[in-house]
Amino acid sequence: MYDAIIVGARAAGSPTAMLLARKGHRVLLVDRATFPSDTLSTHYIHQPGVARLARWGLLDRIVASGCPPAGDVVFDVGAFALRGAPPPADGAADAYAPRRTMLDSILLEAAAAAGAEVRTAQAVDELVFEDGAVTGIRSGGTVERARVVIGADGRNSLVARAVGAPSYDERPGLACAYYTYWAGIEDDTVELCPREGRMVMGGAPTNDGLRIVIVFWPKEEFHAVRADVERSFHEALALAPALAERLAGGERADRFYGIGDLPFYYRKPFGPGWALVGDAGYHKDPITAQGITDAFRDAELLAEALDSGFTGARPLDEALGDYERARNQESRPLYALTQEFAALAPPTPEQQELFAALRDDPERTNRFFGTIVGTVPIPEFFGAPVPA
Repeated sequence: MYDAIIVGARAAGSPTAMLLARKGHRVLLVDRATFPSDTLSTHYIHQPGVARLARWGLLDRIVASGCPPAGDVVFDVGAFALRGAPPPADGAADAYAPRRTMLDSILLEAAAAAGAEVRTAQAVDELVFEDGAVTGIRSGGTVERARVVIGADGRNSLVARAVGAPSYDERPGLACAYYTYWAGIEDDTVELCPREGRMVMGGAPTNDGLRIVIVFWPKEEFHAVRADVERSFHEALALAPALAERLAGGERADRFYGIGDLPFYYRKPFGPGWALVGDAGYHKDPITAQGITDAFRDAELLAEALDSGFTGARPLDEALGDYERARNQESRPLYALTQEFAALAPPTPEQQELFAALRDDPERTNRFFGTIVGTVPIPEFFGAPVPA
């Protein structure tokens, strides 16, 4: 009998397993994938996520993998570009964008080192229920039981489907995206180039001397883009001449990776014998590259809630209710801002006025970047109330 069985061993599942195991709980971590293996991702870990890696004792392993820190942020609005760096989070001033083949393996190994039992290449066939509560999983004819089964298995979560986790504050996906990697680019600048109907991102440097480059289009253009990705990609790059010029000094080093559906939703993240974490419980468009950073935050919140419930410090349902409230409170402002970015609309007059004012205000520019990465509260910067 395990305290927790975690389904899914990537950016949300492995940290949750590691943190619970470090607290002395008996944990089983299962994933149908083998590791190292890749997955669709922006790769980017913002400063709050990097601070957690440092706190967990894992940042040195990211650095040792050969992933360099990201450089300054450039927000190119066409007529001019803002350049700066967001304020740090708990002393972490750098962002990193490790390949998922590296990051996910490091996280999985950390979970195992903490004492979690890890089983890869093992699919979960179904959840086991008794009297309406989840009591375990069935995999390959074998049943394993736990006090709580945690779905860390992404947007198409088997756990979320099996328990009928209710969704709320759903918003339609607005964009689609393709990314690839460039070699031979020395500049470590992270470029965001919003254009009407497009977002072109010259992302951070990653492992093996590569740089990830991403383009977003309106969702309704996905089939046309997919019909000729290379042409569509280069037409978008041409809208960001400074970035295109830098990329011309190198060469594309991999195929294109894409996705056509990027929905926004919250799911109720707990119920009788189950919980959700990461994209299984909350998802938004990756245009603000918050997925991994959010997964780390929510893994920490969930592990703390489960620990207090398992040890009897608090009723488990009460602790998990606080987990949901904390997750929502911390994510809602950026949830709304991300939808604004994903609309790929031309800047409003108010936004144009803001960008013009930031042009000659480096300190405020840095704070603007902090709203995107999560080190400056959005309501504080924009003078708006926290979204409900």
